[in-house]
Amino acid sequence: MKPIKPVSLDEFLWWDDGTETHYELIGGFPVATAPPAEAHRILAMRLGARIDARCPIAVRATRRSKPALYGPIGMTLISRPISQRAVPPTNRRHSIKDPFLIVEILSPNAERHDRRVKLPACRQIETVQEILLVASDERYAELHRRAGAQWLTEILRGADSPLQLSSVGVEIPMSELYDGIAFGRDAEI
Repeated sequence: MKPIKPVSLDEFLWWDDGTETHYELIGGFPVATAPPAEAHRILAMRLGARIDARCPIAVRATRRSKPALYGPIGMTLISRPISQRAVPPTNRRHSIKDPFLIVEILSPNAERHDRRVKLPACRQIETVQEILLVASDERYAELHRRAGAQWLTEILRGADSPLQLSSVGVEIPMSELYDGIAFGRDAEI
């Protein structure tokens, strides 16, 4: 049996296993993940729409093996974060090199990895100015903002907290972001 070798990000973005399975690239290896829950998709759409309305262009790629375009603003979604910058979209690009905003909708079963592995990796990207982590199982968000060589973290809890993304000039009340999403016992099927 031949050993499995790691793949590059570019190889991963072009890879297709022929199924509808969602994948995340971890340590150079595609790892199957559960599709996003309903609350996760709603939060991503609401944030994407608000950011889209403020920015000139967007490109979106999902965790799936084939990226999908989302326009007209500049977003790339790889492993579910939204990264965006002002560069015209092209059908040849599947990721961006200079994001200044990354948004990660946290799933309860992947939150530990997102905080311990992805967040520090995103902070290493020199062009990134803000990283937003949004919980999908409660009204909670963390906004990590670059301040020179340091990062400042703002915790947002509850309906009255305003979420302000200075990198794109967007303000969204937490009550509006989470409107109609039920948590705990209210979320019963």
